[in-house]
Amino acid sequence: MSTDDYVSTEEARPEDIVDDLADLRAQVADPEARAQVNDLMEQVADLQPRGLGNVIVGFDRTDLAEAALGALLFGIPMFVEGGTNEVGAFVADRPLAFVGTLVAAVLLVYGIVYVADFQDVRVHEPLFGLVPRRLAGVVGASFLVAALGMTLWGRVDWTSPWLAVCTVSVAFVPMSIGAALGDIIPGS
Repeated sequence: MSTDDYVSTEEARPEDIVDDLADLRAQVADPEARAQVNDLMEQVADLQPRGLGNVIVGFDRTDLAEAALGALLFGIPMFVEGGTNEVGAFVADRPLAFVGTLVAAVLLVYGIVYVADFQDVRVHEPLFGLVPRRLAGVVGASFLVAALGMTLWGRVDWTSPWLAVCTVSVAFVPMSIGAALGDIIPGS
């Protein structure tokens, strides 16, 4: 092979480079050299845009507004559907179901924002060095919109606070999905 075999007028794409490195790795016998090729493959793969191609860092008021709008869009059906109150009463009688509901919502948000690769979302300055700001913002916005919407439309009665919180948590699950999608799909 001559160096002319590697000259191209097209711009190299990261996925092409990874393929070339994979071919090279198959030809390398030395374990140390093979490890170096693997490291290069990982570095080049990190250069590839994920999801829709936007890199998202931080969480600002625009992101908060997008999350609140997404939560509201998914929440309106929850506000008018009587089943939300029925499930809320069911959850109120089962504390583990309440905890499971909240955990499921947070895991869904985490999965949509950080795992599903709709966008390349980076954690920036986590709260307390642990909790990603975007996760806290999306979860907080969707729970607040759920509580306000359910209260303003008379779907919960705060004279029974436990039942009200449980009912709001039921509406919060789909609203958190809407908030996560509303926040990351625009790519800001």
